[in-house]
Amino acid sequence: MASTRRRGGNAQTLRDYWTHGKGAAKIGWGAPGDFNRCVSQLSKYLGPRAKGYCALRHHAATGMWTAQHAKALRGGRKR
Repeated sequence: MASTRRRGGNAQTLRDYWTHGKGAAKIGWGAPGDFNRCVSQLSKYLGPRAKGYCALRHHAATGMWTAQHAKALRGGRKR
């Protein structure tokens, strides 16, 4: 019988931390500048991949992609 123990990695734990945990509190999802704060925090760990990872975390945390969120913060107006 196969073991139910997960091997290696803690990807889900990290996703939870950055989406809903203490990492999310550092980022302040939903507030202006949240994506840039995420990239700043995670670049030291992920390098250039931080932008993609932060886009995914932003969507998971707010339900909106970054461009949708920016547009909503501007009241639907273009830049």
